[in-house]
Amino acid sequence: MEVPDEMKEWVDEGGMERALSSLPGDDVLMEIGKIHTALSDPLRLKILHLLSHHPLCVCLMKKALDISDSKLSYHLSVLKEVGLITGERKKNWRIYSITEKGMKYLRM
Repeated sequence: MEVPDEMKEWVDEGGMERALSSLPGDDVLMEIGKIHTALSDPLRLKILHLLSHHPLCVCLMKKALDISDSKLSYHLSVLKEVGLITGERKKNWRIYSITEKGMKYLRM
């Protein structure tokens, strides 16, 4: 196969093989893709930012974001599914918190 001159030395020295061997597995790439999909929505990013300050109940998030219960529930489930937040029942309330993984991706 012919390649541009400026890449020949790199290819000849095994650069392409090293690059290919460093690729994460498909399962890891699928997980990263799901996280990026979850982070692609501005509303979900707002939720993460809110939760980065303090765990919150649904009622406070709903009021802060001015959205319906069903819309908030959907977005919370997307974030929870990929492990960016957790939800814990406390008496009659469900309190959501950002995870370490969520904080990591929020800082990126």
